[in-house]
Amino acid sequence: MGRVVVEVMPKPEILDPQGKAVVGALPRLGFTQFTGARQGKRFELEVDGEVTAEILADARKAAETLLSNPIIEDVVRVADASSETAEVPAR
Repeated sequence: MGRVVVEVMPKPEILDPQGKAVVGALPRLGFTQFTGARQGKRFELEVDGEVTAEILADARKAAETLLSNPIIEDVVRVADASSETAEVPAR
């Protein structure tokens, strides 16, 4: 079974109140190195079999027509989940 990851972010000119709340809370929690934050959405779409170029193209179409609001959001990433970079391990 394959999996496609779709990431959607608010357009740069759109106010992001959740991002503002996050950037305001970070220094209070000791994370002073971060100066900005934007909050987006991540979708994981499962497919039978391998993720092909055709599946990625269809996922982008779905992202642009259903998973995002094109007036205020951009689809910033559509990728095969198996090709994602390794994450920082949990502590």
